[in-house]
Amino acid sequence: MMIRNARALPFLLAGSIFATGIHATEAEHIHASQAWIRVLPGDLPAGAYVTLENTSDQPAMLRSATTPRYASVMLHKSSSEGGVSRMAMVESLAIPAHGKAELSPGGYHLMLSKAGTPLSVGENIKITLHFADGSTLDTDFVARPANATDAGDAHH
Repeated sequence: MMIRNARALPFLLAGSIFATGIHATEAEHIHASQAWIRVLPGDLPAGAYVTLENTSDQPAMLRSATTPRYASVMLHKSSSEGGVSRMAMVESLAIPAHGKAELSPGGYHLMLSKAGTPLSVGENIKITLHFADGSTLDTDFVARPANATDAGDAHH
């Protein structure tokens, strides 16, 4: 492409920089809250729960999660059909534009298996959430007792 007016070049360059720089990552638009882990006795897997709110005009896609405290972190969905409870691994979880997705007991959750060291009630651990565009969000999760039902239910 030949530019006949040299004074137009800075405007063309500025426009192309602006056009490529306005796309924020999925993780930059996600706000994580009420993050907690249900600690079960012994070597039983733990469930991790969090509310993810998307402030973007575009949906975001949670693909996976990792933490150095557990060898395995899988995204699961629990369901109940005809009085039978089931749990299945899922590939991803959509967080709608200007909406939220809740990972909660009885629904979507992170299944944490093979703890490197036992997790104590009240302890905080960092779990990194991985999104479809390759971006990540480090989130602090607090450990709650086995009989907790939500993030604030630490003493029942």
